[in-house]
Amino acid sequence: MLEPSNNNELPPIPAKRYFTIGEVAELCAVKPHVLRYWEQEFPQLKPVKRRGNRRYYQHQDVLMIRQIRTLLYEDGFTIGGARQRLSGQQDDDSSAFKRHLVRQLRSELEEVLAILKS
Repeated sequence: MLEPSNNNELPPIPAKRYFTIGEVAELCAVKPHVLRYWEQEFPQLKPVKRRGNRRYYQHQDVLMIRQIRTLLYEDGFTIGGARQRLSGQQDDDSSAFKRHLVRQLRSELEEVLAILKS
């Protein structure tokens, strides 16, 4: 994810459940229209929309926005490159989870086989 050293200039994220687009803009040092644009470009970014189409971001959304900001503004990635980098991280996480499930299933099947043999 995001290393704290990359965002020394950003304020700490308060312990709240939901943040408005204005609050997130201040926390991540980007303008609200940039956040709305990033929602269209990055499928990982999906704030909750409530009455009047108001956006409410959660803590993980703010972390994702900070990571996107770091990739684009500090690391020099393009939008497409940042999108690829973020989707690659998700693939790594999901493949590790799948490997864990396969190991668990295999051990359960070996236990069933041992019971059937005895």
